[in-house]
Amino acid sequence: MLDICIIGHISLDKIVTPQSVAFKPGGTSVYMAKALLHSGLTYKLVTALSFREHQFVDDLRAEGIEVDAVPSPHTVYFENIYSFDQDHRVQRVEQKALPFRVANLPPIDAKIVHLGPLLYDDIPTKLIEKLSKKSLISLDAQGYLRHVRQKKVVYQDWADKKKVLPFVHTLKANEYEMNVLTGQKDAREGARYLADLGVQEVIITLGSKGSLIYKDGTFYPIMAAQPTAVVDATGCGDTYMAGYLWRRLQGSSIEEAGEFGSILAALKISSSGPFSGSPALISSLLNQEV
Repeated sequence: MLDICIIGHISLDKIVTPQSVAFKPGGTSVYMAKALLHSGLTYKLVTALSFREHQFVDDLRAEGIEVDAVPSPHTVYFENIYSFDQDHRVQRVEQKALPFRVANLPPIDAKIVHLGPLLYDDIPTKLIEKLSKKSLISLDAQGYLRHVRQKKVVYQDWADKKKVLPFVHTLKANEYEMNVLTGQKDAREGARYLADLGVQEVIITLGSKGSLIYKDGTFYPIMAAQPTAVVDATGCGDTYMAGYLWRRLQGSSIEEAGEFGSILAALKISSSGPFSGSPALISSLLNQEV
C-alpha cells in the first residue's frame, strides 16, 4: 500500500507577475509530487493530459516520481496573473482536459488519496465515494468552486458539498474559497461549518497571515513562516498540503504538521516553480523541528 496517491491534472501554466512572464507545468499534481520527492514516503501521481505534453510526465518519472497518465485530447491550460499582492490572482482557462472517471482510473491502493481538482467537473462525486471506502480522502476545495465563463475563472459555491464532504477526512481551502464555500468571513466560523458537514480536519490557509486548522472542537493557529523573498505564489497551498500530509503520516501532531507545511510554502514562494528542496535541506528542516 502506498502512503499517498495524488489525483489531479497537470496543467500548462502561464504565470504573469510584475517581475516576469513564465511558462511551466503546474497544477496540484505537479506541486505536490515535487514537494514530496525527498519525503521518504511511497506515493504516486494519477493525472490526465494530451500526448503533446507527455514530456511533463517523462520529466517527473526521470526524477523518480511514479506517474499513471490517462490520455486526454487536451491538457488544461491556465493563465495566472498576479499583481504585487501575491495573495490574489486573476485566472483564465484556455483549454480543458478530460475529467477523471471511475472507469478510466488505474487501480489505487493508498493510505491517503489527495484530490486536487483544478475545475468543478474534474472529479465526480461517485469517484470520491468509491475512493473513500479504502483510503482517507484529502481534498483541496478550490477546483470545485471554479467555473469557466468566457475563459475567465469565476468562483461559485459547490452544489454537492453536503453530499460529498462527509467522505472527506482532510479539507484545505484558502480564506476566499472558505467564504465562497461557507458564506462565512471569519475563518473559525467557516472551519466549524465545514466540520459540521463531516470533515474531520479542516485547514484554512490565510496567505501571509498563516493558517488555521480545526479538529474535534479545537483550533490550531499556525504562524506563517517568513520567506526570504516573494517571487511566485503559484502552488504554495499545494506545497503546504504536501508538508502537512507528509508529517501527519509520520505521526506528527497537527501543530507540527502545520508548521512544517508553512515552512515548505515559505521556501516555495521564494522562487519560481515547484519546491525543490534537497535531501540535505529536508533533513535540516526536520532536525530543527525536534
